[in-house]
Amino acid sequence: MLRVVNLGAEVEGSLILDHVNLYIKEGQTYVLFGPNGNGKTSLLMTLIGNPAFKIKYGRVFFKGQEINDMPTDQRINMGMGISFQNPPKVSGLKLIDILLNCVKHSGIDENKIYDYAQMLNMEKFLNRSLNVGFSGGEVKRSEILQLLTLNPDLVLFDEPDSGVDLENIALIGNAMSELLDRKKNKEERKKSGLIITHQGHILDYVDADYGVILYKGMIACMGDPYEMLDDISKRGYEGCVKKCLKGFQDSRRI
Repeated sequence: MLRVVNLGAEVEGSLILDHVNLYIKEGQTYVLFGPNGNGKTSLLMTLIGNPAFKIKYGRVFFKGQEINDMPTDQRINMGMGISFQNPPKVSGLKLIDILLNCVKHSGIDENKIYDYAQMLNMEKFLNRSLNVGFSGGEVKRSEILQLLTLNPDLVLFDEPDSGVDLENIALIGNAMSELLDRKKNKEERKKSGLIITHQGHILDYVDADYGVILYKGMIACMGDPYEMLDDISKRGYEGCVKKCLKGFQDSRRI
């Protein structure tokens, strides 16, 4: 589904990602950990094709096709989707209009809009301006609702659980699990995901296959996401990375 090979990316001439390698198969969900300012959001922005994030070297493949020079709209047309950490407020643009455009693009039944809105407790927001006057949790639910109607094959989530209370996390997590086919048997899953999280609360509702730590712009560690989260809480990111490096060195000696 996604293959990132030796990726280096920069913003305004500053290198922010350095030789990043990542491989996500169809049906897999990865969790991306890392300290603030170490490139997590930058990686998602580079993958989705935000023009402010320039690929300096390396290659990105989506569904087997190189997308380095592909604009964002073409990546969306191919089946990529993203939920933003801080999406904009858009006065005069109703949420329902965005959702109708999404289902037109994805080809799913318009009636699913109302099923998904009910799932996320968003029915009363459909005729309101996008994110205007929404609480933090309501903004996050709006993002997930848009993704459900867009129905992408690869979904990028930028901190869907940040600044969200426990009730909203449950709603968001269950909807994400639905979107990512996590409620299906492993062999039936077709959707793939990459989730940025700090606290890891979303993992109570969305099971993941692998965790990776992005540290100083590089993938520094990969493993079981739940063990990794426990290690981070005990050792911090630097300690967790050192443990990974030691394990790698020990395995090479063997």
